[in-house]
Amino acid sequence: MPVGPRRCGRSVAWCLPLLLAAFLFGPFTRPASAQALFILRVLGGLLEPNVPAPEPGASAPAVPGSTPEDQFQQQLLQGDLPTLNQACLEAANFGFNQRLRLLQARLLEMAPAPQPLPTVLANANALLSCRAPDGALAVLNRYSPAAGLERDQWLVQRWRAAQAGLHHGLAAETLETLAQGMPANLETQALPVKVHDDGTIETRSALDMYAEHLLVLGRSNDAAAALLAGQMPGRLAAERLQLAVSLLDAMPWQERDQLLERALDQAAASQSWGLAIALLQDQRRLLAAEAADTTHPSERLERLAARVDDAYSAWQLTRQDPSQSEREAQLQQQLRSPRSPGGHASAFLTPSSP
Repeated sequence: MPVGPRRCGRSVAWCLPLLLAAFLFGPFTRPASAQALFILRVLGGLLEPNVPAPEPGASAPAVPGSTPEDQFQQQLLQGDLPTLNQACLEAANFGFNQRLRLLQARLLEMAPAPQPLPTVLANANALLSCRAPDGALAVLNRYSPAAGLERDQWLVQRWRAAQAGLHHGLAAETLETLAQGMPANLETQALPVKVHDDGTIETRSALDMYAEHLLVLGRSNDAAAALLAGQMPGRLAAERLQLAVSLLDAMPWQERDQLLERALDQAAASQSWGLAIALLQDQRRLLAAEAADTTHPSERLERLAARVDDAYSAWQLTRQDPSQSEREAQLQQQLRSPRSPGGHASAFLTPSSP
């Protein structure tokens, strides 16, 4: 009976002699090809992630626009890291899983340590393009970066691999190392989160990504503290403060109310009126839950709603006040007939609209 994972279970060390014996002395049943040159390491489960062994035959169907089989086999044998990275992007785009497995195996073995940092980063990047984030982590772990810019570059690549592999604990730890004990240092660090079809790269602040990892890990208070460490003004500050307030249930309501006031100042400064309305609604709910006076945020919300012609928000307020029945009727009629003169949709009508 062949030796394999079903026989070995979790005891890889016990199976190692049998695996080596099977490899050295067992019959070779697969035909010789370029694919056979990329046999995965036996110790992959201990040192580096395992990549499934490639199947014999063509690596992908002949799809128009994709690399022909003979050309791909040549790339696999002789291609450098940029070439293999492009091959990974193409295989991922076409859904060629067999080619992805072959490329992953090749990338894990083609640049053994020691290598300079640019090579290590390029190798890890190609594995990420090949949808092998654990492989990218394994390659990065072969290198010990020096302090300074080199370490920062290494940490960003490590974060990318951890993020892609959904290793939120490792991702948060990596960003903590990058922050050097000061979460505010992450605010100006842009992390790549998506590459668009036109080649442009979408980025997000490392501070916001750090807070998201902490939330996934259930560390709500730490996430709120990270958000409050931000220094950038405007809409971004208001959004961070709003989220932080929603996470700080144990904080006295008066302090949360003050945070919402800070958020309102930032929303107003950036003329983010929709966000300001949402913040005032949050403030009203907070005060109402604590049996505190909601008059002030209610009045501000109505004035702001009138300024931005938000008849729906104004109607929600007046319908709660019996003395405002006439105003409520007017607003309700405006909501029912948005396309009539003065209706809330009138600003979006064109002359040709019915």
